[in-house]
Amino acid sequence: MARMAPPARVAVIGSGPAGIYAAEALVKQAGDEVRVDVFDRLPTPYGLVRYGVAPDHTSIKSIARYLQRVLEDPAVRFFGCVELGRDVTRADLLDCYDAVVYSTGAMVDRHMRIPGEDLPGSIAATDFVNWYCGHPDAADHEFDLSVEEVAVVGVGNVAVDVVRILARTAAELRATDVPEQVIEVLSRSRVRRIHMIGRRGPAQAKFTTKEARELGQLPDASIHVSPRDMELDPASAELAESDRHVRGNIKALSAWTGEPAAGSARHIDVRFWRAPVEILGTDRVEGLRLETTRLDESGRVTGTGEFETLPVGMVLRSVGYQSVPLEGVPFDERSFVVPNEGGRIVGPDGAFVPREYVAGWIKRGPSGVVGTNKSDAAETVRNLLADLADAGTAPERTIEELLESRGLPVVTYDDWLNLDAAEIALARRLDRGERVKLARWEAMRSACRGPA
Repeated sequence: MARMAPPARVAVIGSGPAGIYAAEALVKQAGDEVRVDVFDRLPTPYGLVRYGVAPDHTSIKSIARYLQRVLEDPAVRFFGCVELGRDVTRADLLDCYDAVVYSTGAMVDRHMRIPGEDLPGSIAATDFVNWYCGHPDAADHEFDLSVEEVAVVGVGNVAVDVVRILARTAAELRATDVPEQVIEVLSRSRVRRIHMIGRRGPAQAKFTTKEARELGQLPDASIHVSPRDMELDPASAELAESDRHVRGNIKALSAWTGEPAAGSARHIDVRFWRAPVEILGTDRVEGLRLETTRLDESGRVTGTGEFETLPVGMVLRSVGYQSVPLEGVPFDERSFVVPNEGGRIVGPDGAFVPREYVAGWIKRGPSGVVGTNKSDAAETVRNLLADLADAGTAPERTIEELLESRGLPVVTYDDWLNLDAAEIALARRLDRGERVKLARWEAMRSACRGPA
């Protein structure tokens, strides 16, 4: 990158892995010639590492320690509790920065679009995940775990996480960072049977083999798959032969086709070749009607006309996620991403939008694992810096001036460290492991201010 004094200023919107990897790539690729400000609407960084990774996946959550080192680089600053569209606008950012990278992820669940989906007890899996992961937007959500049977629709990693948390006892989760109020609710759970439902067969399941094996290792839950559901059509059998991931999943699932173990506190039924067609109930969920499916000659799912009803009191849908539009930023309403080429945003006229870029799921859709965001962000940053080398004018004002003029209560990185220390101290007081999350907004804001 050829230029420039003073250093270029770049804003990154979103402090999840995609955003922080973008900040890291900027510093690594441009060195002293760039300064990066990372914004988040929450007072906490790390995005889905903090609020999406299951609490019992401590090895994955340890990625936060790597991301922490990026935020502690002298060339990087954290601005928490600053929301795009509420506190600052797209125009504000372009006034204050040489370039902007949007990395806001995929924030909402897809709908199944079936009758009864709006009944109480029909819930987006992300709402449930946010609740047990301590997201402040979900801290006061209520979930009726007095029901004995629950259906989780979907066979991806998030669906497996939700099934696993429902199947664990509160005692098993005490050593994790789950908020104390969540532990209290889970300790009263009467859920005894959990159905995990996939529209396609075992060869098309999206969960990883590691997730499947973990499900089978729960200490007080039995698991069962019908041998009929494990029968593979020729195309699926060929896929299992050629794809190591599929082969590993088939092997893990096949271990559950025998008689389920007796005496377990909870039981998991994994059901393939079932499509939800209606959620039943008058005032709340009372059942889920399923149609048996098959793949047609072109590989599409089709119904067979064979139906069954599960007597469930809760339905959690986990059938995919999508990004939401950012005000003023081009958005493809069909693919639910910002149109781009290599991270450069493409406008309706097909031309690149100057100085604006994307990284992460809002760039490519909800795919890959946490580490996928690193190469994704590096690609975006290479293009950003190539464009920046030819840029001319400097920003008209500083972000400090703008935020001060609006009296916004920004959370700095040091403020976040106060909250971090408060959660570690809470875990020690409760004898509950490394950390217990504070989940309510006021408790988080108070902790950010430090000890009284």
